[in-house]
Amino acid sequence: MRVITGTARGMLLSTLEGKDVRPTTDKVKESLFNIVQFDIEGRRVLDLFAGSGQLGIEALSRGAAHATFVDRSPKAVAVVKKNLEHTKLAPMATVRQEEASTFLLKSRDTFDLAFLDPPYGKGLIADVLPKLSDRMSDYGIIVCESALEEELPEEAGSFSAAKSYRYGKIKLTLYRKKEEA
Repeated sequence: MRVITGTARGMLLSTLEGKDVRPTTDKVKESLFNIVQFDIEGRRVLDLFAGSGQLGIEALSRGAAHATFVDRSPKAVAVVKKNLEHTKLAPMATVRQEEASTFLLKSRDTFDLAFLDPPYGKGLIADVLPKLSDRMSDYGIIVCESALEEELPEEAGSFSAAKSYRYGKIKLTLYRKKEEA
């Protein structure tokens, strides 16, 4: 797993081990960042269910102003911190070990771009989307990665599904403010 472009281009990232770990493939990550490429620079990013932190790190490498990484696993948090130090992007990041829902209910931060890549098939996206919509800026974009067959809500708070993209067995769904969708 590597950073595709930007200030940390080509740097290899550490990942978690185990059967429950499913890092975003380079093909899907490259497609995702082609979709949001004009919505990154200077923005505040949230990498919810961060895992190794590769999505937030890619955004920082491409010019995001700040990224917040949230994962409940202490092992994941340690890997995110290691990857941020390795890429020299740690000064622009906050890392939190917390359940996604708890973080969203307690946080007062506002985000411009949010990545949700939770374990598939557990209903986690449907659970956190309404809470996340309250933490997003008016021009914010939420990007969800899920299994192709997983049904995601059409609406979440003031956001609605604007577009879906399919990559084999993986689906990316973009949410925008309802009036912008």
